[in-house]
Amino acid sequence: MPRTTPRWRHVAAVALLAPALALAACAGPGGAATQGGPAGAAPTGDPTPGGTLRFALGASPSGVDPQQVGTNVSIYIARQLADSLTDQDPKTGEIVPWLATSWDVSDDLTTFTFHLRDDVTFSDGTPLTATTVKANLDALTGPFGASAPLAASYLAGYQGATVVDDHTVTVTFDAPNAQFLQATSTVSLAILSDASVGADAAARLQGTIVGSGPFVLKSYTQDQGAVLTRRADYGWASAVSDHEGPAYVDEIDFSIVPESGVRAGGLASGQFDAVGDVLPQDVQQISAAGGSVLTRTNPGVTFVLQPNVTRGFLADVAVRRAVSQAINRPELVDTVLSDAFKPATSVLASTTPGYTDLSQDLAFDPDAAKAALDAAGWKPGADGIREKDGQKATFDVVYAPLFTGSQAVLELAQQQLRAVGVDLTLRQVTPAEQSALDKSGDYDTYYYNVTRADGDILRTQFPAAEGNRNRRPADPALDPLLAAELTQSDAAQRADTIAQAQRQIVDQGYAIPLFELAQSIGVGAKVHGVTFDASSRLLFHDAWVEQG
Repeated sequence: MPRTTPRWRHVAAVALLAPALALAACAGPGGAATQGGPAGAAPTGDPTPGGTLRFALGASPSGVDPQQVGTNVSIYIARQLADSLTDQDPKTGEIVPWLATSWDVSDDLTTFTFHLRDDVTFSDGTPLTATTVKANLDALTGPFGASAPLAASYLAGYQGATVVDDHTVTVTFDAPNAQFLQATSTVSLAILSDASVGADAAARLQGTIVGSGPFVLKSYTQDQGAVLTRRADYGWASAVSDHEGPAYVDEIDFSIVPESGVRAGGLASGQFDAVGDVLPQDVQQISAAGGSVLTRTNPGVTFVLQPNVTRGFLADVAVRRAVSQAINRPELVDTVLSDAFKPATSVLASTTPGYTDLSQDLAFDPDAAKAALDAAGWKPGADGIREKDGQKATFDVVYAPLFTGSQAVLELAQQQLRAVGVDLTLRQVTPAEQSALDKSGDYDTYYYNVTRADGDILRTQFPAAEGNRNRRPADPALDPLLAAELTQSDAAQRADTIAQAQRQIVDQGYAIPLFELAQSIGVGAKVHGVTFDASSRLLFHDAWVEQG
């Protein structure tokens, strides 16, 4: 049943940042992008229930547990299986009801009370209760949190959850937690059944998952794909969905096709209904077949090189700044990516609440880079690579090929750096190997991005106290900023704090931003209603495929 009127009420909501999130863009025949929403080909009539939507992923998912996975291809699957307490409107950034119909937030941002729907069931038939919500949060703040570090980071300072009644739960923190309400909208804090909460972490990644989402996992085979089937009794879609009832398509069949040209060819020939990670050279083929390319910029941390500042060439902040000056970000986008992508102008993407424009600080200036390296004592050697005290001006980057364009971007950055006498070595590894290297610190720079529609993402990626990918000592300027934004309920004050943190990260070279990730999804002419959530991850609840 199509949605006609808003059905939620707000009792109270914490004053969070009001983001101006980008709308979805659709490139039709010829590749011209237009703004509009929801993302999807223009419907030609009423949705037609039934059928299978065949989707070709560009990389292999790391699993299907929504609380553990972090890559886009994994979340494309996992998000369809589980719902969250709240949702975030992708157009306005407003937090809206989902499993919770309303919520109350204390003035000091330490207590959040959620009033749950009373008609929700998980796919194993068990009901959603306040006890189940408490069990999920308790697990994420207990030993299981090591397997779901991003989710656990959203619950920093968690004191506990109190079951008020079957459908009311109060969550308490030991300090103000300004980001928590938005965090309840993320896939990382999706609510799972009691049976899933008690399951082994590895088993959950491989499919031991029971959620309340519009689809159920029928099968999942690592490195091959997954099949989802719709729940006929689903009736509690997010307040931003176009309709309330069950999903339209009977099944979603995900397969893995690493080569972008093969994906585009499969869409053009009718082998697939939708494909991920469309590259510029594939747009014409998709458009010629009557398809469209849907795009949306991801909020959160841009793709960056995050240095280990304790070792080698990059231990000197002056060198890190010079490396940043030697990167021509517009050329990375114009040469390798497409119009859907943007050069990084801060460590946060421009669609992130709290973003500040640091494009002047990140301007391409190879002459300044050379002068800075000269001043730091790194002189050109016989082979063109700079040297100092018998050491070469070289560093490596570890990366996993989770985004199709990563290798080409890094190879071009490698050429740009060589032009100023710096050698960049590419170390492609598997996602598991990259995670292990993250823990060990055995890298010069770590290449990644993280998606989240809240500036708090800086606190989870750049702290000295936990994780500490930079391996840096405490920074008396940055660390207090990362802690302060969590306590600030005033939107303008919090935005200013997050802006100061971005400046400090860029100034100290704790991150060398490259480009803003965008989702670039090809859909066939008969596919409609594929949408992006506020974090630019795909939703299929409103999707349908013309039959016949």
